[in-house]
Amino acid sequence: MIKWFIDTLQSYPEIAIFLTLAVGFWVGSLKFGKFSLGSVTGVLLSGVLIGQLQIAISPNVKSVFFLMFLFAVGYSVGPQFFRGLKSDGLPQVFFAILLCATCLVAAVIAGKVAGYSVGQTAGLLSGACTISAVLGVATDSINNLGLPPDQAKAMLNAMPVAYAVTYLFGTAGSAWFLATIGPKLLGVDLAKACKEYEEKMGAGEAEDGTLSAYSKVAVRAYTVGPNSQFAGQAIGDFEARFEKQTPRLWVVNLRRDGKITDPDAKLAIRAGDVLALAAPRATLLQNEAAIGAEVDDRELLDFTVEILDVVITSKAIAGKTLPEIRQHDVAQKGRGVFLRKLIRGGQEMPFNAGTRVDRGDVLQIAGAKRDVERAAKELGYPDRPTEKTDVVFMGLGIAIGALIGAIVIKFGNVPVSLSTSGGALLAGLVCGWLRSVHRTFGRIPGPALWAFNNLGLTIFIAVVGLSTGPSFVTGLKQAGVSLFCWGVFVTLLPFVVGIYAGKYIFKMHPGILLGACAGARTTTAALGAIQEEAKSKVPALGYTITYAVGNTLLIIWGVVIVLLMK
Repeated sequence: MIKWFIDTLQSYPEIAIFLTLAVGFWVGSLKFGKFSLGSVTGVLLSGVLIGQLQIAISPNVKSVFFLMFLFAVGYSVGPQFFRGLKSDGLPQVFFAILLCATCLVAAVIAGKVAGYSVGQTAGLLSGACTISAVLGVATDSINNLGLPPDQAKAMLNAMPVAYAVTYLFGTAGSAWFLATIGPKLLGVDLAKACKEYEEKMGAGEAEDGTLSAYSKVAVRAYTVGPNSQFAGQAIGDFEARFEKQTPRLWVVNLRRDGKITDPDAKLAIRAGDVLALAAPRATLLQNEAAIGAEVDDRELLDFTVEILDVVITSKAIAGKTLPEIRQHDVAQKGRGVFLRKLIRGGQEMPFNAGTRVDRGDVLQIAGAKRDVERAAKELGYPDRPTEKTDVVFMGLGIAIGALIGAIVIKFGNVPVSLSTSGGALLAGLVCGWLRSVHRTFGRIPGPALWAFNNLGLTIFIAVVGLSTGPSFVTGLKQAGVSLFCWGVFVTLLPFVVGIYAGKYIFKMHPGILLGACAGARTTTAALGAIQEEAKSKVPALGYTITYAVGNTLLIIWGVVIVLLMK
């Protein structure tokens, strides 16, 4: 039975890939306290284990899925990457470049001092900086060096060993250091600093989507009294009295002479009108005596409410703060609409009076369906749930990017190219930005993007583990402890440099600075730990731009480190 099983896996290696995925995702989900290996490391280790059965897999398999992964990465961060090139994002761009450059320098120092090969150093950078894509980019670069097959194979086999040894501390150590040691190096009470920042900016956190008995906005009906001070005022003027409040008050429905009608802003309020008002509960309680008696008018209150994600594409809106948007002509068509969430780069952001929105940001708005639909047309593109992916856009993007990356330019005897993987990443950045500006094409729904990201990378890692399995154990015995210690060095040095540079050079707020460190190193686990320590989402304000820049640069370092170590 065992022989049949081994023979079957050797004859049908595709079965081994799916078995590796299943075992790897299960192992990666296991919790050890608050720590887990994660799917990528779990798949690598399970691939190494199953790879002991001497299973041969075509390298083209991992190349296809790796290109899908890199395109998806670029597509996800493209809007934030190009947004960071604008003047207001440049400080965070420069910060991310500094931290990423320190990652590269630290890995080169470790490789030179310890006498590691090109493959070991690339694996060290990949694991200690938790950027798995370096394995694929460095693989392409090593294959392009024109080395003897045995020498190239030895380098390639060394990479996953170094990655596996250094990845654990690269993930867990990053979260621990930034959340626990980072505030101590800055000399601040992180939770207190973030709370003061929120108060200074004039608002608290955005709603996090969890169910609660309390709602910021209530909808109640009032009959305008004969002596009401608001009788005779236009609805728009009545609403303007509350424009400085967040959220503000809106008249969302109107009953006059027994008939329900849409509340036009120019329509004058009459005594006897029944107004359906949407506003913070405190606002309604403070003003109900001046408005009139509350009534239970089910028909008036029974209107369709819609919650819709809208991607900002309007030039009139992009770059403006929330108060500036209120004062803009476009905002007049946003009557009756409330902002529930601001999502940037896949992360929910805290928002307040000073928050600027830009192209590619997603605003989750809520209100009466007619109001939401009207506002969505002015703000940008309504991002309604759909299962369709623009495969033409994706396929052409990857093909054109890979063709550009395949171009090789020689500087002396040194061949230099983006490689097909670097070209796919570049194409993803451009396509993601195009999608944020022109929403009529290029859609890749969230679940599909998840599949390209996660399955693309983990299938690549599975093939790496299966292919290098026989040599993995030997390499681990030879360089385990020393490699782990150098991994700690490469993981922590960039954070130390980044924290002090952010404090003294870039003058960043402590919470935003630590979030920027997590973003530049593309470690979402660390961002979660920092936000938990800060009891705030303020650190996310430093995460998105630096994540986009870091994700791009760290992957490119896979090419650079091969050239430097060669």
